Amino acid sequence: MTVREMQAQEVAMKVIRKESLFILDVRNATDFEDWKIEGERIQHLNIPYFDLIDGVEDILDRLPKGQEVLVVCAKEGSSVMVAEMLAEHGRNVAYLKGGMKAWSEHLVPLKIGNLTDGGALYQFVRLGKGCLSYMAVSNGEAALFDATRMTEVYLEFANRLDAEIKHVLDTHLHADHISGGRTIAKQTGATYWLPPKDASEVVFKYEPLKNGGEVAIGGSTIRIEALHSPGHTIGSTSFVIDDQYLLTGDILFIDSIGRPDLAGLADDWVGDLRETLYARYTHLSEDLVVLPAHFMIMDELNEDGTVAKKLRELYRENHGLNIADEVEFRTMVTKNLPPQPNSYQEIRQTNMGKLNPDTERQREMEIGPNRCAVR
Repeated sequence: MTVREMQAQEVAMKVIRKESLFILDVRNATDFEDWKIEGERIQHLNIPYFDLIDGVEDILDRLPKGQEVLVVCAKEGSSVMVAEMLAEHGRNVAYLKGGMKAWSEHLVPLKIGNLTDGGALYQFVRLGKGCLSYMAVSNGEAALFDATRMTEVYLEFANRLDAEIKHVLDTHLHADHISGGRTIAKQTGATYWLPPKDASEVVFKYEPLKNGGEVAIGGSTIRIEALHSPGHTIGSTSFVIDDQYLLTGDILFIDSIGRPDLAGLADDWVGDLRETLYARYTHLSEDLVVLPAHFMIMDELNEDGTVAKKLRELYRENHGLNIADEVEFRTMVTKNLPPQPNSYQEIRQTNMGKLNPDTERQREMEIGPNRCAVR
């Protein structure tokens, strides 16, 4: 049997289409438990590579017969060797090209819907990290929101649509992943926008997002209205696009709400979080489609792979929006915080422009699951 190379794109489509996939993950148990490829019909077997150096005979009866097995490791090398050993035993086997690092970086662009002037809004789903970014396109112009550091994906996508990126916006100063906004702005000449309350320590020029301010693309027909919505960070800003869509950043997710502690000010910012969720957002149309900057679990994906739900549904179904007692809300938020994101202080410093790590270090900083939500 020969060993097949499987790209992250193929794995992503299997996850989105809810296809079955058996994964032999040869990373150590701690890394596997912390973060893995997930999906409704994904099955796992975790056997560390060092337990397989002398052969794979002892695990053959634990692998499905007649079904392809995908071997996964951190970078690729170990999975190739294990896959080759399995192939020698006649097993149908593949390895993940680029390993979990490639999985962490892969983006899937999906169309969310149309804009009123014939334009469109797209969501870029980073399945391996839970990050969501967006591109609004109208009359040959584009605006990009919460871009990741994989900047070439957005540039190539805009080029395919024959659109020029005019504006790049971040809903807040990210702490779990490195923003590609400033890099894209430099490459395209676009204007880079940040909430000024989050940008007090940045060392580069930017345009300040102001409450009620509007950024237009494609003439004056598509308005991107900024809405100050603190709670995750002091400057967190939401965007209402075309009176149809609400980009909530890390304030409101489909199945949870944002954490207020990444600057060490949970007790101070939890009040802002409640004010945003229970007051500011309640003045908005419940017909708005909520588009967050992250998702936590695969159950939040729709059938087509997008992550989106109307605001009225979230007020009905999201537990974080249905706690009437303020003391109970404060307790729930501050006592149910997950571990801090990996290297989050270093990531914040990078997004401020104070650090400039090389690509390999940036990858290492981002490795791991999304941890932006209250559990």
